[in-house]
Amino acid sequence: MGFFAFLILGLIAGAIAKAILPGRQGGGILVTLLLGVVGAILGGWIGSALFGVGINEFFSLSTWLLAIGGAIIVLLVYGLITRRSVR
Repeated sequence: MGFFAFLILGLIAGAIAKAILPGRQGGGILVTLLLGVVGAILGGWIGSALFGVGINEFFSLSTWLLAIGGAIIVLLVYGLITRRSVR
């Protein structure tokens, strides 16, 4: 998958992860992009390690599920870190 396709995938996966998780998460479009890209990388790594499926094609269902799942994990960790730093 190309670099720009990976960025688009990360942006969309980050936005979907923010929509799925309840509560108010901080950050704008840049934070969403970064969390989505990191989540897509994490999801691809977990998918290849556990299931033997990685992030290969942009229009593959497994690619999107792994990217969104990874973005949710990263968003949860980000929420825990930012919540602790505010208090």
